[in-house]
Amino acid sequence: MTEQLLRVALVQTPLYWENPVANLAMLEEKLANLTHPVDLIVLPEMFTSGFTMNPAAVAEPMHLTTHRWLRQMAAQTGAAITGSYVVKENGNFYNRLLWVAPDGATDHYDKRHLFRMGDENKHYTAGTQRIVKTWKGWRICPLICYDLRFPVWSRNADLAYDLLLYVANWPSTRNTVWQTLLRARAIENQCYTIGLNRTGTDENGIEYTGCSGVFDYLGQNFTVETNAETIIYATLPQNPLTYYREEFPSYLDADNFSIKITGVTE
Repeated sequence: MTEQLLRVALVQTPLYWENPVANLAMLEEKLANLTHPVDLIVLPEMFTSGFTMNPAAVAEPMHLTTHRWLRQMAAQTGAAITGSYVVKENGNFYNRLLWVAPDGATDHYDKRHLFRMGDENKHYTAGTQRIVKTWKGWRICPLICYDLRFPVWSRNADLAYDLLLYVANWPSTRNTVWQTLLRARAIENQCYTIGLNRTGTDENGIEYTGCSGVFDYLGQNFTVETNAETIIYATLPQNPLTYYREEFPSYLDADNFSIKITGVTE
């Protein structure tokens, strides 16, 4: 069987508070200095602003500055690129993850689970649909931060994806939870799982210690855990995942269910 490798770069970085211009300039410099060839670049949650509850200060419509910047970065690096930022659409604010391919093709996912303990649910509108993207022979499901706590939303029904991906602003006080849930999602979904978290301290005094990682289907982290500002590189092999699913097909005994989205006005 031909091996399908996926080379990823996780940009673990502090962010300038509510300053899209500074953040895009900082990230562009980092991406211009990648030291390894990559297929997928992962940026943090709200990478243009930090985790702000003042969306009007930083929001932009789709297809403007940040989207154009993502298309430029994808084209220059030859890699797909993903991360979330604040988008205003039809009078609503969304914590929206964009997935942009090198040819400019774009899809998006709006964060489903809004962090009520930080009042995110009071300022943003929740999404209603997941996406699964096919790239370099891999099927990838990108989600956002607080989604990690909800296994039903993340569930890999009928092995719909090979890689589960979370971009985050996850506080250092809950780092043990972050590590534990990333491992759990990988094991229960028989997939690779990436968690990309920011570093630094935001304007509210909340500290973020990174500790991003890539976990295999057994919950093993095969990157070095660090709280430093850095780019974490990893190469994911597909054949071991395929063999493991064949030898231990627990997904065949999974419960069937459907998800009812509540609180949505058509």
